[in-house]
Amino acid sequence: MKNILVLCTGNSCRSQMAHGYLNEFLDNRRVKVYSAGIETHGLNPGALMIMKEDGIDITHHTSNHVDEYANVDFDYIITVCDHANENCPFIPSKNAIRIHHNFFDPSKVEGTEKEKYDAFLKARNEIKAYFKEFSENNF
Repeated sequence: MKNILVLCTGNSCRSQMAHGYLNEFLDNRRVKVYSAGIETHGLNPGALMIMKEDGIDITHHTSNHVDEYANVDFDYIITVCDHANENCPFIPSKNAIRIHHNFFDPSKVEGTEKEKYDAFLKARNEIKAYFKEFSENNF
């Protein structure tokens, strides 16, 4: 069993979308996916909505702090924002492969409902493509 941690600042949006796609792309019998933040902000309604549009239900996810997983030995630790990458606490996984990719943060977009929707769509599509390729190349 491989353990993957997706880490973001607040575990509300980008890491939650990545978690949803990894569960979709990988066989849950071989991989356990965790997502966490260096803070917890709760699930972002925009992320829930945009993932549902793509057939991925993340409503059962919770916003977790990275310290909750201190005893998990991760095989991959993937940071999905620069802030988490720069401020990540030490995670004592023996042989974890650490990967960083900064994704655009749709939760920071202000404007019309259409502009906000487009921001979530852009982020979702980038995250989906990245984690599809990650899944195909590593498992």
